[in-house]
Order: sequence, then structure tokens, then C-alpha cells
Amino acid sequence: MLSGSGSPRRAFLAGCLAALSDSMGGRLLITTGRPEEVLPRLAAEIGADRVHVSADYGPYGQRRDGRVEKALGTVGLALVRTGSAYAVAPGRIRKSDGSPYAVFTPYFRAWAEHGWRKPAASGSQVDWIDPAAVDVPRIGAGELAAGIPDSLSLPEPGEAAGQRTWNGFLHSAVGGYDDERDRPDHPGTSRLSPYLKWGCIHPRTLLADLASSRTSGAASYRRELAFREFYADQLFHRPESLTTSIDPLIDRLEWDSGPLAEERFAAWQAGRTGYPYIDAGLRQLLVEGWIHNRARMGVASFLIKDLHLPWQRGAAHFLEHLVDGDVASNTYGWQWVAGAGALAAPFYRVFNPLGQGEKHDPEGNYVRRYVPELVGIAGRAVHRPWELPGGPPGGYPLPIVDHAAERTEALRRWGERANR
Repeated sequence: MLSGSGSPRRAFLAGCLAALSDSMGGRLLITTGRPEEVLPRLAAEIGADRVHVSADYGPYGQRRDGRVEKALGTVGLALVRTGSAYAVAPGRIRKSDGSPYAVFTPYFRAWAEHGWRKPAASGSQVDWIDPAAVDVPRIGAGELAAGIPDSLSLPEPGEAAGQRTWNGFLHSAVGGYDDERDRPDHPGTSRLSPYLKWGCIHPRTLLADLASSRTSGAASYRRELAFREFYADQLFHRPESLTTSIDPLIDRLEWDSGPLAEERFAAWQAGRTGYPYIDAGLRQLLVEGWIHNRARMGVASFLIKDLHLPWQRGAAHFLEHLVDGDVASNTYGWQWVAGAGALAAPFYRVFNPLGQGEKHDPEGNYVRRYVPELVGIAGRAVHRPWELPGGPPGGYPLPIVDHAAERTEALRRWGERANR
């Protein structure tokens, strides 16, 4: 469904499809239309008796595949779900009573104990059908990327690029991942999320390569892979949580609205809040289609607890701009910061936008990389440009809110609802 995907996601997908087609000698057929209409027609065109797909456990994917399965069944064809994008499929890990886990730590123990298959072996040579002879609606890979801004800098797409990215991280950075993952000014994360999202690399490959490593960094990275699967499992069991807080109290809080709220939301979207660390994260999202996880927590907390806007608005903005656009990870990451979801931080944990910047970007290099107005300010002073003689340079705005005051207000609103 292209209408629900932002241009960074579509552009990266287009590149991945082009790379896949090249690996198949140009014989990848990309069709367009409603899957439940196009796939039975395509299967009939080539004389297939079954259609294989990777299982999709998201709310939209399950509905789509259900419609396809029904449509194929009416003409005597089977839909076969083969594997998934996870080491352990959502719904597989359950408590002894059959119920799903709601807390990560016991899920993680059960996930590790359950284990996973080895990565799939390379297949034999396939005799591909010539797509030129198939009469179905088509769309070119280039059309998928329509509307992408020229300023956007995306990672190299495709399976080979994903493997190179993983190899580079595995051999040079995974050992220090436990510490470096909290430093957005350093290249300490794997940047693999787009490749995992689009199937360019599988988590079983990563887990197999990590199996022999005993470093704290490798253990920490393995845990992050489990978090991805935990969030997918949560969404599988609670599809309504895509838009509704698991803790209903959060959705009942008093949220701002009106012209001033919209003005502040627009400033947040553009990375012009006047808080350099927050703005750096938001601008990284706009220019790279990706945001460092530590910065993500900061910008999410700022939207929810400094601007008093619901997490759903921030999650939707992220999905519009993320190159991976992993619905489960995005949703539960936002719910975590909002104090709304599984294993969530309590609402009263409010990130300080100044303290976060000074702690995780101590020399200000992350800010200077993404906020060019402040590039001339040396060291950690870049986090407080309003304290400079003459104020912030280059048209950079003053803070749009006072953090201390808004923190007090956020806690007042939360306490008012929590104590009812």
C-alpha cells in the first residue's frame, strides 16, 4: 500500500527491488493493484498452483494476506506462508499457560531458550520465467521513489549493501556497542534497521554471526534484536495498540490543541525548537530517514512532555520520514517514552533536553553535524546558544518553551488523571 508509506521508505524499497532484479538477471516482475485481484490473475497467467509469501504479522499485512488467501482459494490455489522477517515468529513465544508475555525480560529468556533455525543456505540456480510474457499491471521501481526530496541521503540499498554494512559493524564496532550505542556523535550503531525491514538481511544471519562472540557489546546487540521481536510480538497480540495506548490513562491526559499547539508541532517537525540536541535529532530524521535511538527518546519526550502533544502524532511523523518504517518498533518506542506501553518508562520520567545533549553529545559534534546555524560554536556551549553574547547565531530560534515549567505542567496533568 504505497499511500501509507513515506517517500524515504518507497525510495529505499525501490532501490532494493532494483538490486534484487539485477541479481535475477533483470527478471523481477513488479505488479501494481489490489493484491487480492492481481495475484490470482498472475498465478493463472503462469499456471501456478500455489503462491508463496513471507508471513506478515502486522495488522495491515495480516488483513491483506487474509484477503489474498480467500481470493486464491476461490480459484483452487493455496497461499503458503514460508518463514518471516524474525528469528522467532510473533505469537510463538508464550507463557506456560499459553498467554503472551507482556514484559520484556521474561520474554527475552524464553526467546533465547526457544532458539532459532540456522540461516537459510544459498539456493540453487533458478530458471526464472520471462516477465515480459506476463500480462499483469506493472510499475517500475523508479515510480516507487517518486517525490523523494533531493536533500535526502539514504543508505545504499540491496542485499549486498546490507551484508557489507553488517560486516563492517561486526568486525569494527560490535564489541563497543554496549557503550557506544548511547553516543549519537559516534558511529557506534549498526544502521541495519532498513535492511532488516526490507529483508535484505535476516536476523538469523546476525544471530549466527554473533554466536561465537562473548563481548558485552555482542550481548547487548543480541538483546536489541530480541527487543525488535518482542515489539512485533506485542503488536501481533494487540493490534489496537497501533493507535491506542496500552495504558488507557495516557490517552485520557489533557493534550494541547489550537493554533499555538500547531505552531509548536510544526517547529518540532522542522527541528526548530530552540533546543539544539532536539533539533539535531529531528533534522537527522529529515535528511537521512533515520534517527539515532538515544536522540529519538529525547525528541519523543520533548513532544509529549514539553509540548503536551500525544505520542500518536509523533509516531505518524516518524513513519512518514523513516527509511525503515518498522511499525511495531516505531509504535512501541513511542509508547515507551509516553509511559503508555509494555515495559514503558513511567510518565513522570521526563527527559531534560539540555542534560541529554550535554551527556550524550558532550563536545557538541552531533549538534554541529545537523544544525548548521550553530557550526561555529565550539564545544558544549553549542547546547546553550541563547547564553552567547548576542544570542543564538544565524537565525537559530530561542527555545519555544521553558523546559522546567513544562515539566511541572506535564506532571500536574499526569497526577490529576492518575489520582482520580
